Amino acid sequence: MQKEQATSLHNRLIQVGHWEGISYLLLLGLAMPLKYLAGWPMAVSVFGSLHGFLFVWFCLILFWMQLKKQITLSKAVLAVLLSLLPFGTFYLEKLVFRK
Repeated sequence: MQKEQATSLHNRLIQVGHWEGISYLLLLGLAMPLKYLAGWPMAVSVFGSLHGFLFVWFCLILFWMQLKKQITLSKAVLAVLLSLLPFGTFYLEKLVFRK
């Protein structure tokens, strides 16, 4: 059961990381130009809120994995740093969970 939970959290982290990365790219590549070039600031509010929710969810999963000792602190910090970079979370599995 413990192994299944670890695999489940790992998969959930990767999945949420991908969605968080997509939302970040939409925020930077779509919402910001709409705000500053088209004068539509609501785009940043919508995409910013979505991205914020996904980022917090991502961090909570990392925190839970850290509590369950399924990820080391250094790997959790690396995962958070990757989430701050555009396209960073798409390399999450390769850089953080490589064997």
